[in-house]
Amino acid sequence: MEHDRKRTRAWVLHPDIKSDRTRRDAVPALEEGVALAAALPDLDVVGSTVVGLPKAHAGMLFGSGKIEELKAIFLASDVELVLVDGPVSPVQQRNLEKAWKVKILDRTGLILEIFSDRARTREGVLQVEMAALNYQRTRLVRAWTHLERQRGGLGFVGGPGETQIEADRRAIDEQLVRLRRQLDKVVKTRTLHRAARAKVPYPIVALVGYTNAGKSTVFNRLTGADVMAKDMLFATLDPTMRRVELPDGPEVILSDTVGFISDLPTELVASFRATLEEVLAADVILHVRDISHDETENQAEDVRQILNSLGVDEDRPMIEVWNKIDRLSEEAADACRKRAERSEELYAISAITGEGLPALLDDIAIKLQGARHTETLSLAFSQGRQRAWLFKQDVVLSEDQTEAGFEITVRWTDKQKAQYAAL
Repeated sequence: MEHDRKRTRAWVLHPDIKSDRTRRDAVPALEEGVALAAALPDLDVVGSTVVGLPKAHAGMLFGSGKIEELKAIFLASDVELVLVDGPVSPVQQRNLEKAWKVKILDRTGLILEIFSDRARTREGVLQVEMAALNYQRTRLVRAWTHLERQRGGLGFVGGPGETQIEADRRAIDEQLVRLRRQLDKVVKTRTLHRAARAKVPYPIVALVGYTNAGKSTVFNRLTGADVMAKDMLFATLDPTMRRVELPDGPEVILSDTVGFISDLPTELVASFRATLEEVLAADVILHVRDISHDETENQAEDVRQILNSLGVDEDRPMIEVWNKIDRLSEEAADACRKRAERSEELYAISAITGEGLPALLDDIAIKLQGARHTETLSLAFSQGRQRAWLFKQDVVLSEDQTEAGFEITVRWTDKQKAQYAAL
């Protein structure tokens, strides 16, 4: 039965390499590594360690003394899988697996495993499989499973023993060709759907942000949808889109996308480019941040770097949304509110309580169509075309009939006023 399935005992290591200029703060980085591991249902994380290193050892990653010390810990804790929160070369992986007699999974492999477990749409599944195969292609020795799926994952965590390398590579290459053909068909279909949406001029508002920043909770609050929203990394993987009618504004398509993360594997950035095209096509981007997180500034910078790598224009309207102010102390929350009041591109909100969302929606409407203002127009009976246009645009507040025609009070944007003048 499902609940009787044996869970793999895992240990998380974060190598804190002093010579690495891009290294993250060790303690929060280890916490994120543990959270990533906890996102997989088959893993039981029994311990975690930060390992300080002057520099990475080419063949073993760690020094011989540290390897022996960790081996004793793993043996005593009956560890079956070691998750290294960072890159591990194929040679390092092979040598560590021999030394510790356990399986090794690096950060890229772990994220790929999580994505594989979460993908639901056909496109998401294909993209994850391609990313995993490209990653697998570079590994010289692996507990490869001849492309079979176990428990919905990729087979990195469990699976049969090693097989012949060349046979594996040939099988991988053949599978990659098949997957590319299938993905091309899926992407072509989605492109047709996007073209159909473009004919109905609904603006797109895309939610982006670090994983677990609360994007899906914001999405659910604004749309009334029931997208999976948990305190878990990568709770949402496949993009979700819903129509939302802004108060005193246009109808928009709100798009919830996969969460970003530091050191996101390049295989995934490339594979998910098609999914993230919704961000590239967005009229307004909402960058949702968990302002209560200790690493919120570093997380925000990671998101900006990924957006830049995707090719998002610098002049694209972007609003920074500081979410989870309900988790802050009253003093810290007030400081966030005051900071937001001084900035036109920043809003402090709580997706749980709804605080700050009305003002955010008003600003989205303004960015999409400009500020609205009220005017009263006098139309003759003969101006039926202009009157019909005003009602079609849904800008009429009131109408009174006079001896000469109609007195119509409208609330519209400068763009709509110019369009009316051109009739």
